[in-house]
Amino acid sequence: MKRVVVVAIVCAGLASCEAVPGAGPLASDINSQAGKSISDVHRSNAAVFEIVDVNAESARTVADFSVGMLKRRFGIGGAARNVVIGVGDQLRVTIFEAGADGLFSTQDSKKTDIDVIVQPDGKAAIPYVGLVQFSGRTLEQARQAVLSALANKAVEPDVIISSGSTSSRNVTVSGAVGKPSMVPLGLSGETIMEVIAKAGGPASQPYESYVTLARGKKTGTVLLQSIVENPSENIYVEPKDQIFVTHDPRTFTALGEVWKNGRIPFGSNDVNLLESIALAGGGSDERIDAKGYFVFRYEEPEIVSDLLSPERFHELVAKGMRPNKEGRYPIVYRFDMSVADSLIVGQTFPIKNRDVIYASRHPAVDIAKFVRMVSAPLSAARTGQIIANQ
Repeated sequence: MKRVVVVAIVCAGLASCEAVPGAGPLASDINSQAGKSISDVHRSNAAVFEIVDVNAESARTVADFSVGMLKRRFGIGGAARNVVIGVGDQLRVTIFEAGADGLFSTQDSKKTDIDVIVQPDGKAAIPYVGLVQFSGRTLEQARQAVLSALANKAVEPDVIISSGSTSSRNVTVSGAVGKPSMVPLGLSGETIMEVIAKAGGPASQPYESYVTLARGKKTGTVLLQSIVENPSENIYVEPKDQIFVTHDPRTFTALGEVWKNGRIPFGSNDVNLLESIALAGGGSDERIDAKGYFVFRYEEPEIVSDLLSPERFHELVAKGMRPNKEGRYPIVYRFDMSVADSLIVGQTFPIKNRDVIYASRHPAVDIAKFVRMVSAPLSAARTGQIIANQ
């Protein structure tokens, strides 16, 4: 009799369970947490995120931004700016005089070469002239300044100024390049690809190399292959820019009800959402929720703002949405494979490095699992009752 009571208690406990063990959340769990604040989730370390449906519009927004990020963020892509002299630059000032016995001429030579280095205050000293402001001026503006200062001092003077080492116009190129170095910029301006070439070129294939440009407080990272394929991304660099090239073979992680769980290499220049699902072996027909494919990603703030609207983006930040160390925000893309146009839309949605693709199980899987869990002790109870009656 005691055995029957124990079995009855176990069965009652199982019947009252609200969940069964699973390898990950159901689609409904992900959907219910989207857009909630930390206080709503009741976990102090919860991540605040929003869900965006992958449709023709959102896929186009993400794809367009992915191929124009540098131009959009730094706002330059046309002609180089005027070149000016800066602190630390080495200049050669050549002064000519018409007379043979002037301040800068002799019987043997009617010119004098003076090498100067622009000091931290932006000035350099010229004999018989004094301090001349060089920093912030073009070579022609500096020439006119020296020429004006020589009036009534030299005999019909003329001046030529040429630049030597241009410390103020260096760009730092480091990382996975042939020769990490400080690259001096030419007078006509140079692009990212030209500067990287001067540093020995990338050490790895373009589709496995990322280029990070840091300018002041702004940074932007793009795949080198994107710069090669989109000339508008090959923007002009500016003095003091920092360029870092990283070799990072691109992978994504597939989890959930796909046949191949784990980290999967791209294996090509680009991978779209449908291709990534195929690389993971596709979904299990018996377990997959066709409406529950998700892409978890930290996304650029401009993309999040475009997809959600600036107002919604600021609202989520106020709720506790926080960026990662690269300044990107958590977003979850939802993909419905049960509709026909998903096979078209999925081809335009680009998968990015380190994306997590999660295929949720169908709710019926949990129901079947729960039934098996309940039926096992009931079967044992019936067996025990039969034995007890014998």
